[in-house]
Amino acid sequence: MEYVVLVITAILIKNILLAEYLGNCPFIGTSKKMSTAIGMGMAVIFTIALAGALTWAIQKYALNPLNLGYLQTIVFILVIAALVQLVEFFLKKSVPPLYKALGIFLPLITTNCAVLGIAVLNIRRDYNFLEMLVFSIAGSTGFSLALILMTGIRERYEITDIPRPLQGTAISLITAGLMAMAFLGFSGVDTALKALQ
Repeated sequence: MEYVVLVITAILIKNILLAEYLGNCPFIGTSKKMSTAIGMGMAVIFTIALAGALTWAIQKYALNPLNLGYLQTIVFILVIAALVQLVEFFLKKSVPPLYKALGIFLPLITTNCAVLGIAVLNIRRDYNFLEMLVFSIAGSTGFSLALILMTGIRERYEITDIPRPLQGTAISLITAGLMAMAFLGFSGVDTALKALQ
């Protein structure tokens, strides 16, 4: 039950994108077309799961024993950058249309603060390996869910008459704010699930 609460919390209640608002650039940038959003979501899930595992191991078995915790951010960014290069290489060879559709946003996963944020949260919350893996996958799934929901809404903008001052990024940010408020409706679900234990 503990892992169920962790998954529900990471996806719905403390969504890394809508509650923490980390990962705004790819969220706004790749939410115009559903195929691109799904591809970005899959790439982010893969990257965050691997980055979470690698950064957790580096922190526990290298940085902490050597008292080099102050290097955490730099080391984590280097690990994430290397993983993104692997994902980019894989997509370029295996799924060229998706690689082309993601364009500049694929390298931006390197600077996607959601990836770094989840890696740091794994350490700060002192998760064991399994908790870290569950949280990383659930957190990135929450990011992907928010991205796909936003894309569905933005695709409807194409057939909607939006006032000129609100077109483009403005309406996207307003929509993101409304989505964040909607996700606040899930607050308390984790407490209720813990009470059932």
